[in-house]
Amino acid sequence: MLIRRVDEDDWQTVRDVRLRALRESPDVFGSSLTREERFAESHWRMRLRTSVTWVALDDAQVPRGLVSLIQEPGSPEDDRHVVSLWVAPEVRRTGTGWELLDSVVRGAATQGAATVSLWVVEDNASAVDLYVRAGFTRTGERQALPRDPDRTEERYVRHTDQRGLAAG
Repeated sequence: MLIRRVDEDDWQTVRDVRLRALRESPDVFGSSLTREERFAESHWRMRLRTSVTWVALDDAQVPRGLVSLIQEPGSPEDDRHVVSLWVAPEVRRTGTGWELLDSVVRGAATQGAATVSLWVVEDNASAVDLYVRAGFTRTGERQALPRDPDRTEERYVRHTDQRGLAAG
């Protein structure tokens, strides 16, 4: 699997992977397929200008995963936030999720971030397992899932080192 950082000219690839993610895993994201299907090209391009994004491509260059890194509003200056992590079902448990997370942590460290954080829906056991095995720890912070207040998500954090390599 090739993990490739994308730019705004890759907006169609990112759109296609993101819409597939929302279609196939609708319960694990804060957004919805109906909402994001309405986004115009300009919105997708803006997303890619304001976040760092990687896609996972198989040997045939078919996108099989996605992850983005943002400076979350209100977060500490030295924290970066993981959003939109998704791996296609046909390549789950092959290391693709690990590779995407490693890219995010390295990317955050090169930006000078001390930590990388993310929110995960508490009942998404497979995602929680991946994050914990990848070195993320629970913070105890919880909030209602924005689009479904009956569900709760928890914040996890992982430390980086400043040389672009993941720490512990």
